[in-house]
Amino acid sequence: MITIKDIAKLAGVSPSTVSRVVSGSPRISRETTAKVKRIMDELGYHPNEMAKSLVSKTSHALGIMLPRPAEELFHNDFFGELLRGIVTQSTRMGYDLLMTTVSGERDELSTISRLARGRRVDGLVLLGSRRDDPLIAYLSENKFPFVVIGRSETHPEALMVDNDNVQASYDATKHLIVQGHKRIGFVSGPPNLTLSHDRLKGYRNALAEARLESREEWIVEGEFLQESGFRSMSMFMSMRERPTALIAIDDNVAFGVLSGLAELGYRVPEDLSLIGFNNIPLAELAAPPLSSIDIGTYQLGYTAIASLIKLIQGERPHQNPILIPHKLVVRASSLHHL
Repeated sequence: MITIKDIAKLAGVSPSTVSRVVSGSPRISRETTAKVKRIMDELGYHPNEMAKSLVSKTSHALGIMLPRPAEELFHNDFFGELLRGIVTQSTRMGYDLLMTTVSGERDELSTISRLARGRRVDGLVLLGSRRDDPLIAYLSENKFPFVVIGRSETHPEALMVDNDNVQASYDATKHLIVQGHKRIGFVSGPPNLTLSHDRLKGYRNALAEARLESREEWIVEGEFLQESGFRSMSMFMSMRERPTALIAIDDNVAFGVLSGLAELGYRVPEDLSLIGFNNIPLAELAAPPLSSIDIGTYQLGYTAIASLIKLIQGERPHQNPILIPHKLVVRASSLHHL
C-alpha cells in the first residue's frame, strides 16, 4: 500500500509537504506541486478523502434539499434541467453532491441540522422557498452557507438566485391582453410558495393596469403536476362566464390543461389560449406548440452553485438576489385573435 511517506521519499520532499499538496495549500510552489502530483499519478495513489476532510474541516460536498413531494422531481422536466446546471457547475468546481429529501415538514429541520452540524456538506442548496420558511430561518441563524433558488421574504440577507417572477408573469398576462383577451384565468401553485405569490402578483398587476376584472374563481391553486391542470379544466369550462385565456404556473401544469381541454372537446387556441412557464423542450412539441416564459432554468442551477461556492470561500455577491433574465417564447397556443 502506497503511503504519503513513499511519495515524499520519491519526490525528495517531507511528508508534510505532500500533505499540503494533497490539501491544495497555496504555500507549496507550482513546481513542487506538479512533481508530487505526477508521482502520485504514476503510483496510482488516491488521498483518503475522509482524512482530508478531518484535516481541512471541509467536505468538498454540497447538499441539495429536494422539494416535497419528491415525486414532483421525477415528473417535471424543469427540475431535470435545473439539476443539470447544478451538476455541471459542481463538477467543474470539484464538489460532490449529496441529495436529500424528507416525507414531511417535521423531518426537514432535523435533516438540515444533521447535514450542517455534522459538517457532512460545506453548503446547502434549497430548491425554492416558502413564504415563511423554517429552513431558511435555521440556516441564517446558524450562519451556515446556503443558497435559495427562489426568493425569501423574511430573510433578505440570504443568498438568492431567482427570476423577476412578478415581471415575468406580468409579461405573460400582457401578451394575452394584447391578443384581445379580457377574461384571463390563472392555474397557480401551492399558495405558501413565494413563487406562486410573485407570479399571481404579476398577473394581477397586468390586469389592473389594463382595467380588466380579476375574479377569484378564475384562479385555481394546485401542485406543479399535470393533474392540477387537468382537474382545473372541468371547473373552468363549466363556468357561465369562463376565461378565454389561461396562464399556467408551470409547463407541466399547462400540459394537463391541454389534456383536459382535449377530453372535453375544446381546442387551443380557438376555444382557449394558453401560456406556461419554464419553456421545457416538450413545450415546442405539444399540440399545439405551447407559448411559455423561458426562465433560464439551466442558468439558475449553474449560477446558484457558482454563487454558493464563492460564499463558502468568503466572497459575498455584488447583488442579491442574483436575477436570471426571462423571455416570452410565443407559439401557436396563445396566438388566436378574438
